[in-house]
Amino acid sequence: MTSSLHRRSVVADAHNDLLMAVSARPPERWAAFFREQWLPQLREGGVRLQVLPVFVDDQYRPEGALRQTLRMIECAHVIAEGNPEEVRLCLRAADVEEALESGRIALVLALESMPGLDASVELISTAYRLGVRIASIAHFGRTPLADGSGEDATGSGLTTHGVAALREMERLGMVFDVSHLGAPGVAHVLELATEPVMATHSAARALRDHHRNLTDDQIRGVAATGGVICVNFFAPFLTEDARAATLDHVLDHIEHVVAVAGVDHVGLGPDFIREVMEDLTPPCCEDLDPRGVDGKAAVPGLEGPRGLPLVTEGLLRRGLPEKDVSKIIGENLRRFLGERLA
Repeated sequence: MTSSLHRRSVVADAHNDLLMAVSARPPERWAAFFREQWLPQLREGGVRLQVLPVFVDDQYRPEGALRQTLRMIECAHVIAEGNPEEVRLCLRAADVEEALESGRIALVLALESMPGLDASVELISTAYRLGVRIASIAHFGRTPLADGSGEDATGSGLTTHGVAALREMERLGMVFDVSHLGAPGVAHVLELATEPVMATHSAARALRDHHRNLTDDQIRGVAATGGVICVNFFAPFLTEDARAATLDHVLDHIEHVVAVAGVDHVGLGPDFIREVMEDLTPPCCEDLDPRGVDGKAAVPGLEGPRGLPLVTEGLLRRGLPEKDVSKIIGENLRRFLGERLA
């Protein structure tokens, strides 16, 4: 049974790749497929604020990356236009609040690794005009802007274009996302940033020594800017044996980030990737992942948005005050975006 706190809270998810699955359908099916396949899950999970990342898979890179980026952005607009009573694509803080007050789900567009924009920093403004309000500049590998966490051994920070991208994002009011950025790049951003930054989907490296996770110093650094760290539920980043990951591992990571950053700087960035991968990956290739992670592993009960009440209930069982749990499951991200998208 879903806790009353979860039902009356603004639950916010900082990272769900559902656009990958929806945009794989014919355009005339986008709005309906979202309504049939994803909207019930979001409603059952109590999600009121959803960040929608645009992630372009390797099959489109490099030649088709920009075209696929634009296609996925268009998909988000079509979803909103085709379901106006259920969701709203939000460009400003006022849009988020109006969506919440009307009972609709507030959608916020993000770019994951600036796919297709590459060194053309001037296109960040174009993305902003199209509705993008959050962006990261690298994934696992190298981009013209920075190295992702899989390239930590290079010791590379942001490139000249990467620094320019950070400055342009700050000028526009677009939130800089450090998730996936390599450790030297995170340090570089924290040194240069003049506005709050966030991590949309990152777990704690102190509990799972994986390059995709944030160290305690990085967590403190993001919090010191006024930002939020949204904890990833992706099983391979929670524990070494991904197939043994449990809700307790998720709660451990959340409590650790709270202890390091402070409760006002923690949110949820579940990264419910299993359904998306099963939807898009041919059965012949299900065990092949060039990044060395088991994309099909998931925490039991947290395979998708429907399971989010389990997190609320788990945090309450561990003795966290209701006001703190409410902050973690959504109010912190709501407040942060309210300040940054003003």
